[in-house]
This record gives sequence, C-alpha cells and structure tokens, in this order.
Amino acid sequence: MCRNNKILIVDDNDSSRQELATIFGFLEEDTCITTSDELEATLADGDQAKSFMLVVVGEQCRLWGEQLLDRLEQWNDETAVALVGQSRLQALDNYAAKLRIKVVGAISTPVSYTPLINILHRARLFGDAQHSNKQRAQRRPVHLFRSLVGTSREVQSVRDMMTQVADKEVSVLITGESGTGKEVVARNLHYHSARREKPFVPVNCGAIPAELLESELFGHEKGAFTGAISARAGRFELAEGGTLFLDEIGDMPLNMQVKILRVLQEKCYERVGSNRTVPTNVRIIAATHRNLESMIDEGSFREDLYYRLNVFPIELPSLKDRSEDIPLLINELVSRMESEKRGSIRFNSAAILSLCNHTWSGNIRELANLVERMAIMHPYGVVGVQDLPPKYRHVDVEDESFTLEEESAPGAAVVSLHDTALLPEQGIDLREYLTNLERDLIQQALNDCGGVVARAADKLSIRRTTLVEKMRKYDLQR
Repeated sequence: MCRNNKILIVDDNDSSRQELATIFGFLEEDTCITTSDELEATLADGDQAKSFMLVVVGEQCRLWGEQLLDRLEQWNDETAVALVGQSRLQALDNYAAKLRIKVVGAISTPVSYTPLINILHRARLFGDAQHSNKQRAQRRPVHLFRSLVGTSREVQSVRDMMTQVADKEVSVLITGESGTGKEVVARNLHYHSARREKPFVPVNCGAIPAELLESELFGHEKGAFTGAISARAGRFELAEGGTLFLDEIGDMPLNMQVKILRVLQEKCYERVGSNRTVPTNVRIIAATHRNLESMIDEGSFREDLYYRLNVFPIELPSLKDRSEDIPLLINELVSRMESEKRGSIRFNSAAILSLCNHTWSGNIRELANLVERMAIMHPYGVVGVQDLPPKYRHVDVEDESFTLEEESAPGAAVVSLHDTALLPEQGIDLREYLTNLERDLIQQALNDCGGVVARAADKLSIRRTTLVEKMRKYDLQR
C-alpha cells in the first residue's frame, strides 16, 4: 500500500549526515541528503513530494521547530518525521496535534538495528493511514436502497463494509439467515461499482435442478441435449461486464462447484455441447444462509471454492439482533405500500413493542408479510396487540376495545335522525351546542369503531381527511 519509499535526511553536520545515509543504505533504503540551507530548494520540488516516506531531522539541523513541521506538512501530509536524539521531543507538547502525530519517533545514537526498523515501520503506517483517510473522505458515499434501513450498530457496520468493497474488483460472500436482505446488499454493491452500467444477473442455485444448472449458467448449443432445439445464452454471458449474483451457493452440487471454481481461476467457460472456450468478465457475488465451513468438514462444499468466494465476507445480522430497527422498517414498508397504492396501516405503540419482542425466524421477509396481512385485514386502520396473530403477542395490555356500554356511559348522547330537537325556555348558545354535539358524535363514532378513523368517517358520512382535521380541532384521540 505504501507508494512512497524514499528517506530525506536533513543535517548540517557532514559526517552525521553521511553516517545516517550509510546506515539507511545498509537497510537498502533509498535516501536523499540535504542541509538546512538547501532544504527549501528540495521542498520547492512538489513533483517529488509523494516519493518520500520519511524525513529524518538530525541533531545539528538548525531549522527544527513547529515552523519546519508545518512546512513539511504542506509539502507532503503523508510523510512522517523522525528526530535524531531525544532532546527535542519535549518541545512537541507545545505543538498543534496535527503536527505532533507527524513525528513517529526519535533515533538514539549510536543507532541500533531494532529501533531503526521500528521507526521505518511506524513511518509506513503513518503514510498508509493518511492516504486511507483521504481516500475515505473523497469516496462517494453509498446511498443504499430503501430496503436496507436502520440505525443499529449492526446495520451501520454492514454499510461501512459495503462502502469499503463496493468499488473493488473482488469476490464477495454474503452470509446470513433467510430474509435478512442478502440480495439487497448484492444489488447495492453492483450499483456502486464501476460495473453499474452493465447487467446485474441473479441466479438462485437452489431453485434450479442440478441437471439444468450448468446450462442455466453457461448456456448450451443447439442439440446439446434432448430438448435443446436452439442455442441459448447462459447467465455468465448475460452478465458480461456486470455482476453475477449466485444466491444460495451452498445448494450448488459438487460437480458444478468444480466448474465455477475453474471460471473464477481461468476467467473462461464452455457452453454445454461446445468445445470452444469463451472468455468472461464478470464480478461474482455469492450468498448463502448455510454454514459453509461446516459443509466443508462434511465434504459437501469445496474448500478451494470457499476461499475463492470468501475474499471479502459480509455477514448480515438477523432481525432479532437489531430489534431497535423494527419501527423504522415498519414505517418503510408502510410507506412503500402507500406509494404503490396498495393501502395503508398503522400500529399503535403497544403493538410495535410486542413486535420488537418477537423472535423473527423469517427476519425482514416475515415482517413484510405481516405488515401486508394487517393492511388487508384492517385497511387504513390502527393495529393493536389484540389485532396481531397470537404468536406475535408478547405484551400484556388492558382491553383495547374502546366501545362503551350504554350503562357505563350514562351521559353519552345517542342521536336519532328522527329525534325532535327541544329548545329550552331560556334559550341556548347555538354555536356552542353544535360544537359540543359534533365533538360528542365524533367521539362516539371513534369509540364504536375501535379508534379506526376510516370506519368512523364512513359512519359519519364524511371524508377521512375531514374527520382527521376535526379530531385535531377538538383534540380527540383515537
């Protein structure tokens, strides 16, 4: 990773300068020597700045100080600094932190082999760290698909790994339970790579019969087998220049694993029924919910293929391990349903708490199915704990029914369209009376409908949005 490897020695004493150059030369390091008077001319050559890994400042260099460190920082912020002798280290405490970290150590005299090697090692680490930080700052952030939402530490870790590997031409192995979003991650890696303009081709290795998988991946020639009435392109050919996503790679039979390994090694394949070698340029991303290391021990998965695929592993957390993301996921799933005009649903706080306590064996896929089911059963309603299927009820709450019995609400007004309104002798404030009557009727409709706004609006023969505005006006709760 280290791009610069030269060492600049600055010392005003000729013998000390030559001695240091001889020692570094013995270690086969490329050195350049200069004096304080000649240093500015060296630093003026900006084209050579990136070739220097370390600047060694001798004990008799009269330019030592914060000003020199600042000048070296401007010259090349990836170049480390080492001092000869311990006398000048105490002055570093008064310097800016950005300049202090640039000094990676002091070389004691007489010079010893091991401390000098440690100085060179720290100088390389400093340069690598500075270079990586700049690359990270310049790297285009990965804007993830909406499916990968959450603020948990586990999800953030996955995002960080995706950012690191998205633009790298290496194989990626995505592991995790079923329904955790492995294909979502694969599509993101493709979209944020240099292959984004080329196809993303997914293949579910477990859904294709073993005898047809080779033809599906590599294609076949006309007459290659019974039923092959014409030539057909395989998935490798369709994904040329792009990304091939091998989902459920753990379900691939052993004979096909050998052929996939050859493609990864040789970058070529042959169609079924043909002896012509076809070169290929695809990036392989694989995924599985199985434990491939256990399968290797059992002899059902090839170890050499595993290491070819597992260049950069990404493990997706299960939903039960990031339950704090469930409210965000529900909101995202509901928003998607609304944007697709497939209805809407809301969950009260008790229902969300109950879902957070559930062990999701199907992970996000199971959660999405539940949200859609609730939207069908309670369209535009509010789902409480009692509305959830029994296995999702993990919170004990009081009866959530808001319907009032007549004897429990003696003051509740029951209005009939055929009632005759009676005007008191002393008269009434008509506006206040109508306001109170409207508020009472809305509250009664909400109680009768269990707090479901859409049903209450139908019962009052008004639009749902109108009812919401009146509820806000009268500060009524569902």
